[in-house]
Amino acid sequence: MKRREFIAVLGSAATWPISVRAQQLAMPAIGFLSSLASSDFNLVAPAFLEGLNETGFVDGRNITIEYRWAEGDYQRLTTLSADLVRRHVAVIAAISGTPAALAAKAATTTIPVVFAIGGDPAPGLVTNLSHPGGNITGVSFYTSPVVTKRLELARELVPRGTTIGVFVNPENPPSVTEGKTLRAAATALGQPIDIFNVSTEGQIDTAFAELAQQKIGALIVSSDPLFFVARQMLVVLMARHALPTVFADREQAEAGGLVSYGASRSDAYRQAGNYVGRIVKGERPADLPVILPTKLQLVINLKTAKALRIDIPATVLARADEVIE
Repeated sequence: MKRREFIAVLGSAATWPISVRAQQLAMPAIGFLSSLASSDFNLVAPAFLEGLNETGFVDGRNITIEYRWAEGDYQRLTTLSADLVRRHVAVIAAISGTPAALAAKAATTTIPVVFAIGGDPAPGLVTNLSHPGGNITGVSFYTSPVVTKRLELARELVPRGTTIGVFVNPENPPSVTEGKTLRAAATALGQPIDIFNVSTEGQIDTAFAELAQQKIGALIVSSDPLFFVARQMLVVLMARHALPTVFADREQAEAGGLVSYGASRSDAYRQAGNYVGRIVKGERPADLPVILPTKLQLVINLKTAKALRIDIPATVLARADEVIE
């Protein structure tokens, strides 16, 4: 090899790592803030990444993602969101949980925030669903009629007049609102209900003991990240007490829950990922309307019903979108 060619090759070899590092440093970083647990990665991230891919972004190729999981402990969200702000991420994706969305919004007024939550996005997040304004927009998989429908389902599973219990997380405003909506609907129907405040996994076992002591005949579990994270525990206790339980998410029915009714979380996560990609490309969150659910799913775990010796009425089975056998 001639001396001039050797120097040229040597020069390119020396600059190549610098060039690659410059590309990596220029790669946009996305902050992924979740109220859920890191063990739920496979239930949350694939749909979100699919939405990002729809806009041309692939994690590790032309974008990086900083994951932060609160593990159901909402007190950690303030610190986690502040850390993402310090890292100057391009967008914060507050995935699953109004507390995560509120923490992200409180942490920054300049970094765009995209949420995917199971609560009404209006209180404290946006003032207008069609034109959110500011630096925040997202997706909600909540509608008020869904909450009332869960009450109707619970009533169909037990004799008329049976008291129905409701698990509400007082640390999550939408969960509290859901409890109020259920109480109002129950009053209109003449249906006795009892609200149980549960804000930690440690309180779940105690709450089930109270359900048994008060002879509660059925249970509705509100849509809340804590109850999603603790779904296996809830299912085990539901089976131990042979208590007909209506959940919010199909993942809870898949885990062994009796019935779930609600919008698709995976659809919401995919839509949130799509919004994040569009914002990285230059669109403003203020111009992206909040997306509301258009499809609801009734999932019945017939295997669980048989194990608990609970008869699911034919009228309910006929309405099911999916039956797990």
